[in-house]
Amino acid sequence: MEEHIEFNPSYTLLTLACNGGEAVNVEPGAMVSLSGMTMQTGMSGGGGFGGFLKSMAKSALGGESFFLNTYTAGPQGGWISLAPGVSGDIQHTDIQPGRQIFIQSGSYLASTTNVKTDTKFQGAKGFFSGESLFFIRGFTEDGQSGRIWFNSFGAMKEIPIQPGQVITVDTGHVVAFDDTVSYEIGKVGGMKSFMFGGEGVVMHFSGQGRVWIQTRNLASLASNLIPFWPQRG
Repeated sequence: MEEHIEFNPSYTLLTLACNGGEAVNVEPGAMVSLSGMTMQTGMSGGGGFGGFLKSMAKSALGGESFFLNTYTAGPQGGWISLAPGVSGDIQHTDIQPGRQIFIQSGSYLASTTNVKTDTKFQGAKGFFSGESLFFIRGFTEDGQSGRIWFNSFGAMKEIPIQPGQVITVDTGHVVAFDDTVSYEIGKVGGMKSFMFGGEGVVMHFSGQGRVWIQTRNLASLASNLIPFWPQRG
């Protein structure tokens, strides 16, 4: 499978060229155009009752669709172009066997068919993060590596974290992170800065791995638009 990215980082379009029989899982609504591909729709959590429960959890708690579309190339091969629902960037990472990646709600775009996804509860930290209480967790179970694509609002940047280093990110700008890093919820500065400095809750990342951040914040955009909404009466 070959990938080609255009128009990044603001209005990114991802095109995947597949050999005959190759398939990719895609978040519903992300398909822009295709050729030589067939589509099959199933539950995003997999089949059976267990898959139904996982699909319900991803939809209700993780901000993702209950369903997942699988596109498969015909004998002569095919291609599919994908784009997220918001203007922004698309990046990928390869998930090695035994490893995981955590993605913010609403940022999963597509993955190879051996990648599984479910929801990961943040625990008590989620109540103070200002964001969703759940992340989307991507992993593989077949002993093979898999690839997952995720999107941002605005441009995206990958930040490497080295042992002994702490990287602080506003919660609204976190897109994804490796399972080899950990985080603590905190604030920038003292209580006065927290209340009046314009910065809210942040995540302090440490360990060794990668964190992906986005240059824009959907919550901030929404709050800036609220004063312009029509008022009843």
